[in-house]
Amino acid sequence: MSALALSLLAMGGLGAFFAAALAIADKKLRVEEDPRIGMVNDALPGANCGACGYAGCAGYAEAVATEGEAITKCPVGGQDVIDDVAFIMGVEAGAAVKHVVRLMCRGTASLAREKADYEGPTNCAVQDLVSGGGKACQWGCLGGGDCVDSCDFGALEMGPDGLPVVFDDLCTACSACVTACPRDLFELHPVDREFFVFCKSHDDPKTAKAVCDVACTGCGICARKSEGAITMVDSLAVIDHDAVDPSIIPLEKCKTGAIGWLHPDKHQLAELVQPAAEAKPEA
Repeated sequence: MSALALSLLAMGGLGAFFAAALAIADKKLRVEEDPRIGMVNDALPGANCGACGYAGCAGYAEAVATEGEAITKCPVGGQDVIDDVAFIMGVEAGAAVKHVVRLMCRGTASLAREKADYEGPTNCAVQDLVSGGGKACQWGCLGGGDCVDSCDFGALEMGPDGLPVVFDDLCTACSACVTACPRDLFELHPVDREFFVFCKSHDDPKTAKAVCDVACTGCGICARKSEGAITMVDSLAVIDHDAVDPSIIPLEKCKTGAIGWLHPDKHQLAELVQPAAEAKPEA
């Protein structure tokens, strides 16, 4: 037998041996994957936004199928996805609570002071690095629109006053804008929550007043009247939304209007209508 034939025979034998070894190892060492993982993953929208707390849809699907994770954590998919995943997992769907982002700043171009004429890249991340851009308040919105660029759902646009506008019906609470804002001005809240401190400034009262007409100046009046639901943290009022009763907060005493309602006109109308309805005699 020639050397070539021996070599081919040896190589063929080794190939057959290793193929058999791999086949046996595959059967002995195989870890069966829960088929529900793929089914849940297919039911998810595939946005991979991370709003659920996982790196992507696949990670969330695995957690739901194998670790008992809640099925209501996909804000992008909404109720339809919850219903589909509930069917796959054989559990009650429950109701999704719509969340949206809220901007915790009202320092428009006319209300917040400029410290200098800033000339340079306009995106917020760069402005924040370059001495905080032109805005005197080191805590407020820079108006560069990084949040708008980060939103894949068209739920944000820059308004004429230099602040971003949120469209509740388009917001999926994916939190991309929360991550994009270098000053952490966006927060996720239930869509029906409207009582906030629209400021993130931790400046001392004198500085806060000097740089913005609508800044929280840390006077503490709202906190003292809140029965513990509002606390002062480094000159900033912080609301415990689960405990606060807005009706006992003397909003008229907040000289800058930093604390209040997202849609004040709607709540003023409700305050007028409710007493009238209660006073109306029964037929």
